[in-house]
Amino acid sequence: MNDARDDNKLIAERRRKLDSIREQGEAYPNDFHRNALADELHRTYGGHEGEQLVEEHVQAAVAGRMMAKRVMGKASFVKLQDRSGQIQLRLERDRLPEGVYQQFKKWDVGDILGASGSLFKTQTGELTVMAEEVRLLTKSLRPLPEKFHGLSDQETRYRQRYVDLIVNEDSREIFRRRSEILAYIRAFLDAQDYLEVETPMMQVTPGGAIARPFETHHNALDMSLYLRIAPELNLKRLIVGGLERVYEINRNFRNEGVSTQHNPEFTMLELYRAYADYTDLMDMVEALLHGMADAVVGTSTIQYQGETFDLSAKFPRMTVEAVVLKFNPDLDAARLRDRDYLVGVCESLAIPVKDTQGPGKLLIEIFEKTGEGNLRQPVFVTQYPTEVSPLSRRNRDDPFVTDRFEFFVAGREIANGFSELNDPEEQAERFRTQAAERDAGDDEAMAFDHDYIRALEYGMPPTAGIGIGIDRLVMLLTDAPSIRDVLLFPHMRPEVRD
Repeated sequence: MNDARDDNKLIAERRRKLDSIREQGEAYPNDFHRNALADELHRTYGGHEGEQLVEEHVQAAVAGRMMAKRVMGKASFVKLQDRSGQIQLRLERDRLPEGVYQQFKKWDVGDILGASGSLFKTQTGELTVMAEEVRLLTKSLRPLPEKFHGLSDQETRYRQRYVDLIVNEDSREIFRRRSEILAYIRAFLDAQDYLEVETPMMQVTPGGAIARPFETHHNALDMSLYLRIAPELNLKRLIVGGLERVYEINRNFRNEGVSTQHNPEFTMLELYRAYADYTDLMDMVEALLHGMADAVVGTSTIQYQGETFDLSAKFPRMTVEAVVLKFNPDLDAARLRDRDYLVGVCESLAIPVKDTQGPGKLLIEIFEKTGEGNLRQPVFVTQYPTEVSPLSRRNRDDPFVTDRFEFFVAGREIANGFSELNDPEEQAERFRTQAAERDAGDDEAMAFDHDYIRALEYGMPPTAGIGIGIDRLVMLLTDAPSIRDVLLFPHMRPEVRD
């Protein structure tokens, strides 16, 4: 409570300063023009000797947030922060216009300033702007926190991301790296003749994944709409249309719980490639990650939460059944498709069983409970049961499974890909099965998409597709423990106010 009272006093004092500024003229001017960023100045002039800077009389106009101030009688030092980093200012009373230095002494840390002057180096060798002009551009009414620490401040970082970005360089670096990852992906795919497209985020029929959608209402048309759970079916319509290689970096929405790995709104890369199969896309994932790690992180051997991962090696490939047996060596390998046997295994593992679940679904439940989290090093898990893969092509030699893979690192799924089912009659039958499960109470089962069946009836070439979770990929490449650390505005419960 004392902290809140102290903050209120500081805010009140800053408001009084703002009132005084308003009385003197414009409080929030917009006519200062910056011509240099902090890192540009350091890169260009950081190696210069002080005498050289003085001789060259290098001028710079900088602007940013005052992160620190040190007042020493007739001279002061300021740390000014812009989007690229920090630069030091020196302010001397006798070098500034009449009265400006006295005004400056009333300004607060957190205020946004503009300053111009010549570059020099201090006795300690720090590059500094000797201010010949300094102006208050924006008055900050709330004091910045001295630091964030502990669990209590973690929620504040997510809820007030704008403050987090001001004071936390590590947070700024995560989002710079996220942007670099997206840029790398686009360049990688564009070089392979993929076409970036956009598909609707509001859909009449939700589809493309097994998930519960968010529902909304279109007032003018008086109809229900759903926020997309995946762009898959629309992207495959484009394959039917002849675009052959398409991708979308898309926002998806799934009405599910929140965890360190899940947010109701998240970003995926989804792409489809005609005349390819799922093995081609496993090769592509390897190539993508090999190059991305080097380009973005600077090394193919990365550290994530205390573990070391080599992203340059050939990633092993294991079937779902092989993973289950690896982590449950006492199971009978010959009975992994026997429902009665799997029901007993599930009961021994405290996995709930529904009457509607067949052996494929039960096998996946066991895989998720006992295997998934133990897949620490990069690995492709293949041959997912047909029962849980309604859009995947059956394996030609083993119809119990599909030509599908998921890619895991650090015990979590990063990508899901498969050879696409392009037989319209089989796809319709799979939709009917899903619709029956939906009618039986499974709110994550797929709806029957009649128009998608019509598209397949025009003919979709043999195709492979993949979805890569961008948020989890960024977590991996930035050593972030929670998905909330890599989302600028993660989902939060409404703030409780007094």
